[in-house]
Amino acid sequence: MTTMRGTLYIVAAPSGAGKSSIVNAVLQRDANIRLSISFTSRDPRPGERHAEHYNFVTAAQFEAMVEAGDFFEYARVHGDWKGTARQSVEPQLAAGHDVLLEIDWQGARQVRAKLPDAVSVFILPPSRAALEERMRKRGQDSEEVIRRRLAAAREEMSHYGEFDYVIVNEVFDTAVSEMCSIFTASRLRKDAQVARHATLLGELLGTPGTGRDG
Repeated sequence: MTTMRGTLYIVAAPSGAGKSSIVNAVLQRDANIRLSISFTSRDPRPGERHAEHYNFVTAAQFEAMVEAGDFFEYARVHGDWKGTARQSVEPQLAAGHDVLLEIDWQGARQVRAKLPDAVSVFILPPSRAALEERMRKRGQDSEEVIRRRLAAAREEMSHYGEFDYVIVNEVFDTAVSEMCSIFTASRLRKDAQVARHATLLGELLGTPGTGRDG
């Protein structure tokens, strides 16, 4: 029996919009999705662990991987490199697993160019004031970094129109439920259901040579 290829989901947002919190909650609810662990050249933030939150490498190591063609997508964000290794995505999709990429809009654009069937979601904050408040509450970045991220947020958010779905993270539980609904709806698309239930459809509709004509 041929394994049905998995779906690639892309989730992007400006820093501070709550993307990671939503993704983590969704992964707890939906066991059918595998998270792709990105590579980054930035230093770990407090509480972050290698190979769990990111694969942390030096800038030189990252650039060597770029030269070797190891990345499915990559970009420089806020002065640091971030990217998704090919081996983190393609084998899992081929094995029939859904894969979620938690990346920035630049990486999302690269992925969509290579895989137009990917389902993309952009998360927005309810206001600019809320975005700044969330950044400061994390207590993980310096004032200079916060100012730089706020300055970049407007440019990042201007790309929401490139995505299939948009979620406003005003009420966290609502945003998580909306994300889960997107995944459910995606799996119910006609092409996916035809591939998943080919035998059933043949039985229900009747196929040549079976004697079943409805």
